[in-house]
Amino acid sequence: MHASAEPDAVAALYASHHGWLHALLHRRLGCTETAADLAHDAFLRLLVTPRRFDSFQGTRAYLSRVARGLCVDLWRRREIERAWLEALAAQPEATAPPAEHHAMVIETLCQMDAMLASLPRRVADAFVLAQVRGLTYREIAARLEVSERMVKKYMARAMLHCALLEAELDEAAA
Repeated sequence: MHASAEPDAVAALYASHHGWLHALLHRRLGCTETAADLAHDAFLRLLVTPRRFDSFQGTRAYLSRVARGLCVDLWRRREIERAWLEALAAQPEATAPPAEHHAMVIETLCQMDAMLASLPRRVADAFVLAQVRGLTYREIAARLEVSERMVKKYMARAMLHCALLEAELDEAAA
């Protein structure tokens, strides 16, 4: 089936593939509601990002790949949320943020996780050791078994990445 991201074409793709995609996601996730949400998200991507498919199999391969990525994102988000709830449970109740901030904190943590995942491993490690753990460049260099000069390069790369992401977010908000 030839299709692009035009609404009629996406509607035809939806009619042809939604049931299959929902079943695939349901088998992976074991939850029909979550499978429905992710299937919906997969088809939204077709509306947002135009695509052409030259075959039935090509369409299914694309949808399967998108579904896999959406599942990974969901599992990562759940892991982040679990870690956040564990961290909250370990804090005295008086220091815990208000419940209405929960979604905002989880979203911020997910964005930070995505930013760190987009960096090379050592750059991300150096950034976390400096920003979260408060280690000096000398301590980071010893832990990563690199020179202080290399830690400075890692940090410069991480900071540039943060600045570029901030610029993208500012541009998207404008």
